[in-house]
Amino acid sequence: MSEVVIQVENLSKQYRIAGKQQRYKTLRDSVTAALTAPFRRAGRLLRGQATGAAELNKKIWALKNVSFEVKQGEVIGIIGRNGAGKSTLLKILSRITEPTSGQAKICGRVGALLEVGTGFHPELTGRENVYLNGAVLGMRRSEIERKFDEIVAFAEVEKFIDTPVKHFSSGMAMRLAFSVAAHLEPEILLMDEVLAVGDIAFQKKCVNKMEHVGQEGRTVLLVSHNIPAVTRLCDRAILLNQGRVIRDGSSREVVATYLNDGLGTSAEREWPDSSKAPGDHIVRLCAVRVINEGGQTTDAIDIRRPVGIYMEYEVLKSGYILWPHFTLHNEEGIWVFVAFDQDFAWKRRPRPAGRYVSIGWIPGNFLSEGMMFIGACMRTEHPKMMHFHERHVVAFQVIDCLDGDSARADHPGRFPGIVRPLLKWTTPISPDRPQYKIKLTERENVFCG
Repeated sequence: MSEVVIQVENLSKQYRIAGKQQRYKTLRDSVTAALTAPFRRAGRLLRGQATGAAELNKKIWALKNVSFEVKQGEVIGIIGRNGAGKSTLLKILSRITEPTSGQAKICGRVGALLEVGTGFHPELTGRENVYLNGAVLGMRRSEIERKFDEIVAFAEVEKFIDTPVKHFSSGMAMRLAFSVAAHLEPEILLMDEVLAVGDIAFQKKCVNKMEHVGQEGRTVLLVSHNIPAVTRLCDRAILLNQGRVIRDGSSREVVATYLNDGLGTSAEREWPDSSKAPGDHIVRLCAVRVINEGGQTTDAIDIRRPVGIYMEYEVLKSGYILWPHFTLHNEEGIWVFVAFDQDFAWKRRPRPAGRYVSIGWIPGNFLSEGMMFIGACMRTEHPKMMHFHERHVVAFQVIDCLDGDSARADHPGRFPGIVRPLLKWTTPISPDRPQYKIKLTERENVFCG
């Protein structure tokens, strides 16, 4: 039986908010305040107002009575909306913040990466910062020296390693910081939103590295909004909402709760204010929806039925040949496919300014069952630009039936694969056995050599 390495019991954290910051007072300010205090107090009493202490003592519970256990070797995802208490939980476990009540017992060496880039000094070179950042995160010098080349190669900054970090791009600094943290060998690793660093290629590399870390048997607590990565990397997940544990269990089941209860990505997303919508001066995204055959928004689709991905966008500047498209990832983070708008009416034709809707239909009996995540994208080739790419903007659940007429037939268990096409099957009796010879018509379209 695995040993319990993290035990959290009734953990709560309270913060005081809305209190006004007091500026430094001069002698003149103090004398003036003393002379006017009686008049201010009288005015408040006449207005029936309190002394202001209530305003200064407003409190909020970032965590409230959180309890769970983590066994050695578990990789657990912590998910929830912004403000749910995820980062606060990791800060308490890493001993950065003290809880208001409750306790957290941790057995083992802890490595934490709560903010990418922590410990980097802009005036020091990348090489010097690797050693400095490694020390901040608990690495011994001999350990850093042994892993130095691997850290630098992973971050893809070999040419700039002896350049001061202040001359690094933000992406280079983030890649190097993640690489240092990912190559630690602690018994327990706490990571907060570190899978969002760098470009898409490097993010995939980060996910693969974290998958390797989990396979090594280290205990990992991962806070992330990258839901497909959580389901791929973690067998277990904990859902937080308003500081409380909503669900703790299988990552697939917890993610389903997160999505179906409206706590995460839903089947519809709109941007009423175009100035805040994804895009640029050429085109902006207005809405993305998952729709059924009747045009209604839906978050659950029968595996046998087609599903439409509805993209509404506004072209602000005429004269560009636009390529609306969407990406689809499954709950394990696997990229299933990308689909470009193939409407012949606009193929190789620039679009005038105006509002447009593009709908891409995924046929029935094509996707596998499970949660699917849609990314909405828009690009042009001349000039080559990506105008927006909203990852995992909407999601929906593909539900397989047990009626026997889908690709699973009468198979009751788990059905693997990223797609599940319903293929045409024929099983003619072998023509090599004359006693079973049958006549095949051209209409049956069966080839028997």
